[in-house]
Amino acid sequence: MEGTEIQNAIDYIEKHLEEELDYTEIAKRAYCSSYHFQRVFSYFCKVTLGEYIRSRRLSRAADDLRAGEKVLSVAVKYGYESSESFSRAFFRFHGVLPSQVKRGAPAKEVPPLSLKSICKEKSIMNVTIEQKPSKTLVGFRRRFHGVPFGRERLMQENEFYCSTRGKQWLLLGASRDYTTEYAIVTNIGDDGYDFTIAYELDEWTRGVLFDESVTGMDLKDLDFETISLPARTCAILRTENEKDPISEYTDLRERFVTEWLPGSGYRLSDLPEVVELHWRMGERRRFLEITLPVEKNDRNN
Repeated sequence: MEGTEIQNAIDYIEKHLEEELDYTEIAKRAYCSSYHFQRVFSYFCKVTLGEYIRSRRLSRAADDLRAGEKVLSVAVKYGYESSESFSRAFFRFHGVLPSQVKRGAPAKEVPPLSLKSICKEKSIMNVTIEQKPSKTLVGFRRRFHGVPFGRERLMQENEFYCSTRGKQWLLLGASRDYTTEYAIVTNIGDDGYDFTIAYELDEWTRGVLFDESVTGMDLKDLDFETISLPARTCAILRTENEKDPISEYTDLRERFVTEWLPGSGYRLSDLPEVVELHWRMGERRRFLEITLPVEKNDRNN
């Protein structure tokens, strides 16, 4: 998806803030599906599409109140069922009540996004395009809130990893691969996304994983699931080999979307995003391989 296509969608949102916005109609302005647009929008803008629309409406609402409009009329204009529900949302966002803004209290200003604020000047990035074969993994997931990268993700990811060590060790041992684990992002929406910790188990191990006569224990309550990754084209980014590459990951991920992707001739495809964590045996150092599914940016497809 090109930056200009995202700008077309943002301009459409801006013109229709006082109407019920359909995500499919918004995505049409960027020549893609609703799911794909929501996903790419969150990567570019660091907020979900729903959060951006709400913030723009509440920012405009503050302007309307300053201009003398009544609280109820502003509430109705921006889709709230009552002045009470509008006032609650307004206070959560601005920290002041609508009546206080009418009397001159300051409120947040959220300007409409522009192409210049989204896309960054290109710099050299080491990105390779590779064909990844199909792969079957076993893992467990949790629903995260927010967008799929950045500080909010890191806090949730850290807590998830630190509180599920037993599950990780069990699957790590079953995989017999002590150098690689996987993190998978799927089901991105306004309410968040699914984050899965996974490992590659061979076919026999997957077949007997829940057979108590083989394992000697009942694993059915551990919420393990099988994840089938299809063969796919991926843009590959790799971090340096270091003790803690997570901070580098977030920077690489942002630069990929805002610098490399626009003008590359590719767009993100509607497949899971996978990060492979590669550990070096004998030392506490590792690197990450970020595999982002892409496809040719052909509007006719």
